[in-house]
Amino acid sequence: MIKINVITNNINWLSYIKNPNSYIDQKINKINLKVKKFKKRKIFLTILLSGSKEIRYLNKKFRKKNKSTDVLSFPFQTKKEFINIIKKEKEIYLGDIIINLEKINKKDKSKKFKDHFDKLWIHGLVHLLGYDHKKNKDFVKMDIIEKKYFKIINE
Repeated sequence: MIKINVITNNINWLSYIKNPNSYIDQKINKINLKVKKFKKRKIFLTILLSGSKEIRYLNKKFRKKNKSTDVLSFPFQTKKEFINIIKKEKEIYLGDIIINLEKINKKDKSKKFKDHFDKLWIHGLVHLLGYDHKKNKDFVKMDIIEKKYFKIINE
């Protein structure tokens, strides 16, 4: 079972999602019911809802990129470590996801805010599960998983 702690550092988020913890809980519970590999474990992660200034600072500090971005993921372990841990441990901390409100608002206005938000936190979650998109074949794998999770939360 995945459990997500949501921290709202930018009050403007509440104009779009009135209760972020409740919203994420409803979505992640759907994934918990459908994805078997999560059922026998307690998997924890944190989502920080921020703005451009904070995410730019974190991107510069930890990734040496002095620019704002839409989402950052900070896995607590490598993919190899995660594979070993998930076989042995009952409780696992995956890491942290930071999502930038201003970047969601700058994207195509025809998209629904919550759909875009869902795609970003799912993208971050898949990164925390050890996937990346540095190579095209990795991008394809990651994209399949993201689309699967997005479909589950919208059923």
